[in-house]
This record gives sequence, C-alpha cells and structure tokens, in this order.
Amino acid sequence: MPLLSRKALLSPSLVLTSAAPLNKDQKAFNTLIKKIDARRAELADWGEAIPLFKQRYVSELLPLRDRETALHIQLALSLDMAHGQKGVTKGEKRKLSTMIAELALLVLARKDDDQIKALYNTHSQSDFDVEEAARQNDMKSMLEEMLGMDLGDDIDLNSPDEVMQRLESQFRAQHEAGQGQTAPRKKTAKQLARDAQREAEEKQMSQSIREVYRKLASALHPDREPDPVERQRKTELMQRANEAYEKGNLLQLLELQLQLEHIDQAHLATLGEERLKHYIKILKGQLGELEAEIQHVEYGFAAEFGLSPFERLRPHELMPMLHADLADCEINIRRVQAELDNVGDPKQLKAWLKTITLRRQRTTDLDFPF
Repeated sequence: MPLLSRKALLSPSLVLTSAAPLNKDQKAFNTLIKKIDARRAELADWGEAIPLFKQRYVSELLPLRDRETALHIQLALSLDMAHGQKGVTKGEKRKLSTMIAELALLVLARKDDDQIKALYNTHSQSDFDVEEAARQNDMKSMLEEMLGMDLGDDIDLNSPDEVMQRLESQFRAQHEAGQGQTAPRKKTAKQLARDAQREAEEKQMSQSIREVYRKLASALHPDREPDPVERQRKTELMQRANEAYEKGNLLQLLELQLQLEHIDQAHLATLGEERLKHYIKILKGQLGELEAEIQHVEYGFAAEFGLSPFERLRPHELMPMLHADLADCEINIRRVQAELDNVGDPKQLKAWLKTITLRRQRTTDLDFPF
C-alpha cells in the first residue's frame, strides 16, 4: 500500500449519526472508521515527514558529523603526540591513553580508519577487531536466543538491511517448516462446523464487497457517458474502484460511492444487521493491514538511521530529533576545538588533564543496528 495523502482521507463522512441511540454494531462500525482514518492520517504524516527528514539529514547533519569526526581524529592524533612528549608523567600518560581510546571508539563507530584503529590498539592494549568480533558474536547470540533462530555465520550485524532481510527470511522459513511438520489430524465435528461457518462468512464478506463494486461499476461505466470530460472523470474513478476491489478494500469503495452520492447517512443507518456485521469484519481486516503498513514504515526508518526498533517513534518527532542531533553536534564541535587548543600548549595540557577524571570502559551495551 503506498503512503497516503491527507487529501484522500474521506472516511469521517462515513461515520454513522442518528437521532436515536446507535446499537452495538453501529458503534463498532463508527469506531473502526475513526481508527482507520487515524491510521491513514498517521501513514500520510509518515509520507510527508520522512522525505523532509532525509533532506535535512543529508544536507545539514551529515556534514556536521563529518566535521565532528574529523576533529575527533585530529584530537586523537594530537593527544597521541602529547603522550610521547618529555615531561608527561605516568599518570598523565594513562589519562591520555584513556582519552585516545575513547576518541578512537567514537571515530570507529562511524567509519573504518586503520590509523585510528592502530591508535586504539596501542592505547587500550587490546585489539579492536577482536573486541568487535566478540561484541558481534554476543549480539548475534542474544538475537538468536531472543528469536529462537539461527542467523548464520556470514551475517553482517553492522548492516541493518542485511539483518532485517535475514530475520524476514528466517521467519518465513520457520513458518513454512512449521506448516510442513504439522501432521494432518482428523477434525472434530465442532471444528468442521467452525470451518464451514468461517467459509460462509468469508463468502458473505466477499459478496458484500462485490455488491458495492457492482453498483459503482454500473454507475461509472465510461462507455455509457457521451460527455468527454465526464467520461475521463468516470474512467479515473473506475480505475480507483477496480484497484479497491482487487485489494478487497471496502472502505475505499464506500468512499467512492460517497463521492458519487450513491450513499448517505440515511443509507448507512438502514444497513441490515448481517450486512453491517460483514462490513465490520472487513474493516477490521483493513485496520490490521494499515497498522502492519505503519509498522513496516517505522521499522524501515529505524533500520535506515540506526535507531532502536523497540522504541515507538511518531512522525512529528522526526524533526525535533534531528534538531537535537544538530545541536549536539555543534556543541561537540565547539568542545573539541577548545580541547585542541589545550593540547597545543604543554602547560595548558597539564592544567586541563588535572580537571579530567576518566575511567575508560569499553561499552558492553549490545546496541542493535536496526
């Protein structure tokens, strides 16, 4: 389903109103219409927010981050030079090594740099590649334990797209394997009765959609319209009706009827009990599809920008999040520039080091890259 435009959000006009109190099914119908409209609005908001976010992310945030990373590299190299100077005490050397290792980790989290990696290995008295492999292995083991699946030895956990594709592939494989391993068992009379009832209901729901479509098709048939302008309009509406019918989208068909004034509040209020129940079941399915589409958009955005998929993000939060990242980058750039000034003078360096208390600790947080 493509991301919607707010211009297409017509469903509130389908909400039932009546002077008499609404019955249970009518209230359920109204609730579904409102929920569907809210989800469609959210999907439309995502469609507007993501391109704006990407545009400013590329044009504003990435250049700032590149500048910040370049300054981190410059500072790490300057601290390394200071580390080898005469007059630097053992305690100051330990502090400098800690700072260099931390800066190296910041840089290596954004780019692969052999020179910075060598600095990390020297000042941490460790090996970045070995540590990273262990961290990746721990992350992989945790994911496999959480999800109950084998991700394989060749997966790159630093690639959000590859992780998501592997997870989807594994979920499909597990589902297919589960279906294949399920031994067919003879159904009970109650199960057969439920299956028959479900089949009848599905047939009725399909019939309900078909009837709405047939009324539209009869009214919109472009070959019966002599006026060229009106024929073009009906042709476009017929295309929309065909697409909605192929997807089984009752709501879009009802909205098209509404545009053609074939239904109104009086018509909706007099829907038979069984017809209304069928409409409700169809709309529940469409609501589920919309929610799945929104989740897909959210997960895709989180994967692309390295955000946690477990924290719910709203479209209106994207720009404030970007502004906060921009502000953090600018603050960090000013701070690193000031630190570079301190490193250049031996006396200032010693005075600065006295104000800093650091305890280097390689992060053990398993941040998922998707």
